[in-house]
Amino acid sequence: MTVLFAAVESAREELAAAAMRGDGGGAALRRFSDRVDDFLQGLFADAPRSATPSLVVALGGYGRRQLCLHSDVDVLLLFDGPIGEAEEKRVRAILHPLWDARFSVGHQIRQMGDFAELEIDNPEFLLALLDARAVAGDAPLLDRIAERVRSPAAHARIVDALNRLIDERHARFNGTFYQLEPDVKDAPGALRDVWAARTIAAITDPALIDRGAADRARLDDAEEFLLRLRSILHVEHRRNHNVLNHEAQERIAQLMGYAGAPRQQVERLMGDYFRHARAVSRSLEAIRQTAPEPVGANLVRSRDGIRFVDLEYADRHPETWLSLFQAALDAATAVTGGTLAWIEQRIDRHAPEAFFPGPADRAALLTFLRPRAGLYARLSEMHDCGLLGRMFPEFQAIFCRVVRDFYHKYTVDEHTLLTIRNLERLATRAVKGRERFSALLADLAQPELLVLSLLFHDVGKWRDEDHVEESARMALQMMHRLELPDDSIAVVDFLIRHHTRMSLIAFRRDTEDPEIVRQLADLVGIEERLKMLCLLTLVDIEAVNPDTLTSWREELLWRLYVDTYNHLTLEYADERIEHEESGLRALVAGRPADVTDAEIARFVEGLPRRYLQLFPRDEIYRHVRLARDMRPDDVHADLKRKDSLWELTVATLDKPFVFSNICGALSSFGMDIARGHAMTNPNGLVLDVFQFTDQERFLELNAAGRDQFLAVLADVISGRADVTDRLRAREQSVLYRRRPGVTSTPPVIHADNQSSRRYTILDLVADNALGLLHRVSRAISRHGCDVGLVLISTEGQKAIDVFHITQAGAKLTDGAIADLTADIHRTLEA
Repeated sequence: MTVLFAAVESAREELAAAAMRGDGGGAALRRFSDRVDDFLQGLFADAPRSATPSLVVALGGYGRRQLCLHSDVDVLLLFDGPIGEAEEKRVRAILHPLWDARFSVGHQIRQMGDFAELEIDNPEFLLALLDARAVAGDAPLLDRIAERVRSPAAHARIVDALNRLIDERHARFNGTFYQLEPDVKDAPGALRDVWAARTIAAITDPALIDRGAADRARLDDAEEFLLRLRSILHVEHRRNHNVLNHEAQERIAQLMGYAGAPRQQVERLMGDYFRHARAVSRSLEAIRQTAPEPVGANLVRSRDGIRFVDLEYADRHPETWLSLFQAALDAATAVTGGTLAWIEQRIDRHAPEAFFPGPADRAALLTFLRPRAGLYARLSEMHDCGLLGRMFPEFQAIFCRVVRDFYHKYTVDEHTLLTIRNLERLATRAVKGRERFSALLADLAQPELLVLSLLFHDVGKWRDEDHVEESARMALQMMHRLELPDDSIAVVDFLIRHHTRMSLIAFRRDTEDPEIVRQLADLVGIEERLKMLCLLTLVDIEAVNPDTLTSWREELLWRLYVDTYNHLTLEYADERIEHEESGLRALVAGRPADVTDAEIARFVEGLPRRYLQLFPRDEIYRHVRLARDMRPDDVHADLKRKDSLWELTVATLDKPFVFSNICGALSSFGMDIARGHAMTNPNGLVLDVFQFTDQERFLELNAAGRDQFLAVLADVISGRADVTDRLRAREQSVLYRRRPGVTSTPPVIHADNQSSRRYTILDLVADNALGLLHRVSRAISRHGCDVGLVLISTEGQKAIDVFHITQAGAKLTDGAIADLTADIHRTLEA
């Protein structure tokens, strides 16, 4: 320890001597900062070990290696875990010697969990973190913080905070750098302004420092001059004193070697000071006026839109080009004309595969294609500069393509983009009277697949033959290139191959004929595809010609949708998979080696026919495996992330309250069920699939959260735990809050004994409250009813659930229906 203290004193003497020679500028301060690093590294090495990895981080001026003789040594002591007794001992072993060595220490003690969210209300700390530098310990800890602090969103907040601090600081000096006794650190045109100019440029556009009134060389000269002044002031006053007062000016002018009599020396010193302060002020003002807003990696928003910062980097990384248009979409602005011209000049250098090289890039494409305000404008920009056609050569084939007929008013490419504009208008509810279609769009799980289908539904028109088959072929080529999942490929392929079917039926067939409706229901299979096909039909017709989609045609299309939807949902449970089902034969033919024919048949036969259309083959094989070796009390469950939702699959043998208990377990963890399917086969095997949101991020933030949830689920289903106790505890906890501003409405229950041959169909529309499905399904079970199929959906704050139920193997009597619905009303209103 003695050696460390001696080294620090030697470093102080060395810096003081350099300062008094007028050489206390950047080089001398870097040497002194390095010697302080050595001191801290020695203290860290000698300190007691902590239970978790730790790091000493230099902040602020010390982080920039501009530590003056009596400046605060700003440090962050960082721990990768809770701070206990061992960590406190380590802190004391570092801080106490620093104070003993006569350093003024500005310290913060943090654990990594503190940085889960940025401290927006502490701009000084955010700014200090920009210059953070690892001194001793586990340096990767700092890299994890830097990922958050150096994000575009953080940079935007930092720039706002820095501008506010600049204005507040300048106000203390009346907004002028012409101070006869200036503060060389805080005054306008002083060291803080040098650092502010560099910081704003660094996190917005580094080229600003060399553009217009800003001048890198003059900033460097000014900084060196100001640092030399500050070093002398610290030595002369023996403390952190930064005001160049009249008494100090004569002494400093002499030390810095100015010629002439004392008065002339001072005048020349101060003349140089004001010259440098003016250069700093002009540079800072120019940078503040022209600095764009950071909006993404290598992306900024300037007055005329979104642009790249580093064009050379962008040229080397074409996979980042889509993010340019995503940022413009998010900011509700355009891409700058200069950037679009730059893309057009370089577009031929890159192959289609270069834009989507990895899974993250392909996922970003689907995110971009979700219908929202501005999508049409951004796709049009991409088309005009050639990017859309380069990403998708199939689309380039219809560039300015003209098909002469009596009803199309636009070129094929523009017609295609207009269909997406029409869908965008539904997403934003911009067209009055179309709220019912907007509701369909809002209910789609993957609306981006509808946009992708629209983008490719007419690409086959590059040739004169039947375009539908060619469009489907070209779309499949694109989707295989992008390695889209099989279920997504199936949806897009279906929509393109049948994109004219619904308009043909609505406008040229007798839709009052039940057989016509049944055929369309058989074609779409599930309501999600029906909704997509209906929306595609609507926006496609409207994009043909402004006069094509009359109110009468719109009504015909809607009636067809409603009739087909009713046919689908009311007879879902009646249609069962049989041994000779073509879908079952295809499933057996394509089975993997570890799944037998008998397993598939035993599992699938007797399930609702829609099961084969709801789930892709790989999912069905996974369900078969999940159902293996099932004993009476077994609960086999699988939990996985699926886009923005979590998906829970449960297989078990039928038992009382099984569906109710699963719903209750989900609600007891704060999960919000978005949609789900509950089915039972003739062997008594229950298969329930739920998709839900985890608003509290329990599964994401807890390493053991998945195992804990599945363990509770198994206990609840098997009867080892009472889920009502868990729900009651949650309702009484501080974590549970009813949604503000939502007016409670009475539930609506409708029982239908006519539409299904086997089941009584119970429709429920109610406020989406904690444990709703648990309470309703428990009431159903209390009345001795069996659930054959449940359709679960959520629209805003409303839950819309359809139960297909029987009592003693038959439909419910009128009296049983009345008793059940009355019980459900009492349960929900309690």
